[in-house]
Amino acid sequence: MPARPPADRHRTPVAAAPRHFAIVGAGIAGVACARTLLQAGHRVTVFERSTSAGGRMASESTPFGRFDSGAQYFTVRDERFALALQTTPQLCRPWSANLVRVLDAHGRVAEAALPAREPHWVAQPGMDAVVAAWAGPLGDGLMTDTAVSRIERDALDGKRWQLRTESAGGGTHVYSGFDTVLLAVPPARARALLGDGALSAALSRQLDPVRVAPCWTLMIAFPQANQPTMSHLGPQWNAARSTHHRVAWLARESSKPGRERIERWTLQASAAWSQEHLRDDAARVEAKLLRAFAEITGIHATPSHAQARCWSEAQTQVPAGKPHLWDAKARIGLAGDWCTGHRVEDAFLSGLSLALAVA
Repeated sequence: MPARPPADRHRTPVAAAPRHFAIVGAGIAGVACARTLLQAGHRVTVFERSTSAGGRMASESTPFGRFDSGAQYFTVRDERFALALQTTPQLCRPWSANLVRVLDAHGRVAEAALPAREPHWVAQPGMDAVVAAWAGPLGDGLMTDTAVSRIERDALDGKRWQLRTESAGGGTHVYSGFDTVLLAVPPARARALLGDGALSAALSRQLDPVRVAPCWTLMIAFPQANQPTMSHLGPQWNAARSTHHRVAWLARESSKPGRERIERWTLQASAAWSQEHLRDDAARVEAKLLRAFAEITGIHATPSHAQARCWSEAQTQVPAGKPHLWDAKARIGLAGDWCTGHRVEDAFLSGLSLALAVA
């Protein structure tokens, strides 16, 4: 019998067999996770209940131009995020926000033209452009207008998972054969999909202390400001953090690079006010925020366009305290900005971290 040849210490390790991952949520965390797993040779199916990828990096199209209804800008502190952004350099531009801090309800400014501590970046033509570009390689693996309503054991293979879904048109479908399910959604939706602990008591315990505040957003346009005799309405600054009890943030959308020139503003209400008025109808919120806008900016003109939108979970108040959550026994994982904070970069790093942990 011939002798067995010695082991080759430098032999390349055999890669793990490809697995099929279901990812719920096509925001930046879900797409970052999906791209990483795809590059590792796995099969990935991403379910998104909206019409396109983006999550809270959302952009609303109107006859007067686009509005960033979710994340207003992003900063870059981690090298991994910087490297990822370099794959789509044409989409991102620095925004000179001329950030000021509003002192009171009458728009008196505590400090004007504060020096930027770090660059503020925006995607063009809207914040969702980066996520959409990164989602491109997913191809048919990205299923939009498809809301996951339930996660359960595969009817034909109890070691795998299946997902029940509902389409925008009201149709239902069951997708099966998933080795692992990853949820890149806000905490409340994650709790519901986990069956309040039925699928993973360990994940539910870690989710329990997480708190994310809601945010009402108002988008308004003033095309009358773009007459030849006028450059813009109101104050000279383009963005402000406000101490008004209703409004936490204001931004002149038309000041962002790569955007339409029609004078447009986005307001984001404070967490406390949004929570108090969470169940209000959009028309009532719109009226209240328009009054606050006039008080802060001095702009009393009636906008030609006004649209209110509520994000039920927008800004993390109490994070999970770790980059991702993973139950290896159940083969279910969670990712999102709420794991460590509320920044765009936090969401990206969470999705990347989860993918590297499960790949």
